[in-house]
Amino acid sequence: MAKEDTKKDSPKSVWEKYSKKEKKDLESLCTDYRKFLTIGKTERECVQEIIRQAEDKGYRDLAAVIKNKETLKTGDKVYSVWMKKSVVMFNIGSEPLENGLTILGAHIDSPRLDLKQNPLYEDSGLSYMDTHYYGGIKKYQWVTIPLAIHGVVAKKDGSVVNIVIGEKEDDPVFCVTDLLIHLSQEQMTKKATEVVTGESLDILVGSVPLKGEEKDAVKANVLKILKSTYDIEEDDLLSAELEVVPAGAARELGFDRSMIISYGQDDRVCAYTSLAAMLETETVNKTACCLLVDKEEIGSVGATGMQSKFFENALAELMNLLGTYSELNMRRCLANSKMLSSDVTSGYDALYASAFDKKNVAYLGKGMGFNKFTGSRGKSGSNDANAEYLGEIRKMMEKHKVSIQFSELGRVDLGGGGTIAYIMALYGMQVIDSGVPVLNMHAPWEVTSKIDVYETQKGYKAFLLEA
Repeated sequence: MAKEDTKKDSPKSVWEKYSKKEKKDLESLCTDYRKFLTIGKTERECVQEIIRQAEDKGYRDLAAVIKNKETLKTGDKVYSVWMKKSVVMFNIGSEPLENGLTILGAHIDSPRLDLKQNPLYEDSGLSYMDTHYYGGIKKYQWVTIPLAIHGVVAKKDGSVVNIVIGEKEDDPVFCVTDLLIHLSQEQMTKKATEVVTGESLDILVGSVPLKGEEKDAVKANVLKILKSTYDIEEDDLLSAELEVVPAGAARELGFDRSMIISYGQDDRVCAYTSLAAMLETETVNKTACCLLVDKEEIGSVGATGMQSKFFENALAELMNLLGTYSELNMRRCLANSKMLSSDVTSGYDALYASAFDKKNVAYLGKGMGFNKFTGSRGKSGSNDANAEYLGEIRKMMEKHKVSIQFSELGRVDLGGGGTIAYIMALYGMQVIDSGVPVLNMHAPWEVTSKIDVYETQKGYKAFLLEA
């Protein structure tokens, strides 16, 4: 007996049910989102823009409140920044904090190339900068495309030089070179993981020698330019954080302009929609929290990653200013909290259909995605949300007319991935992964649907009001 075909048609596109007003609101949100992507190509740049928007909406720096020996009350809004790379925002509700928070948590780091501490060198009349890739990438995708350098250089005198090169129309850009097709017979026989190695992801930065220099004259000329333009010496690169990212702005994609193509949408699409939902939410019962962190792409480690005590410390300070801090109260608060781990999911790509289970996958244009679990090899490393919590989520999304879809990352045994959900679940709180379906995830240019961006922001607002 032939096996029954279990494939099901994808759900209807949400575009079909939108009113003119909804389409106008969608375009407004997505225009602002594209600006955010273009401005924020590093964690530091994202945090700066997040603070700007938060302060415009009446949020105050928690550090300043502490310094001024103020107290807090229901309705107050504060934010706390850690090392300029992670930020948490609180909108204080009417209920005691021991009753828990409603948390939107996303990450603002993205895969990229980082300059090494001793990056600059010359070889055969060309000058390069050596890199170490950050996060999970297909290395061959990063060759021959225009690249920009963003970041900071910290000097010994305590001053910090901000660097953005490659984004203005008259800026130079950089690239990783590739072997010409005419000589690539051997290269083309290699596995995709070996075609380009990590050590060969060096960016080309110069070719003009400095007059009068006999050794490494091209490198010397690059250093002269860095000195005259940015007052940077070669040794200053030892204390720099310089990220190499695709050059160029976020753009609309398709004849119908229905999609967005940009660097860094994993996970800035969920960070931005979480931020937008938080800033549009005024009065709340439970204290609302938006948590936007660094280092997720390399395991949420380090002082600015989700595994650090940054969030816990900020919450303790908040409770202290409300006059309710105790270790027991904080533990109760965390255990009673509910969270949407706001992270992207894989969108179905018909060109690679065999990688997905069509009846358990998210589709572009079909709404906000929920993943009961992520992980790999038998859900390893996954949070795996409780069924009762999923029931609550479905109810609140239906109440606010949010289009949602439930999915897995891809076909069983093919691979997998993780988020910050399992870390927050360690406190005993209810957590589920949710966010926007993405094509080309972790590639230099990723694709999302405007519909899914808008529906996800609607879903995050519903959660903050109802959870």
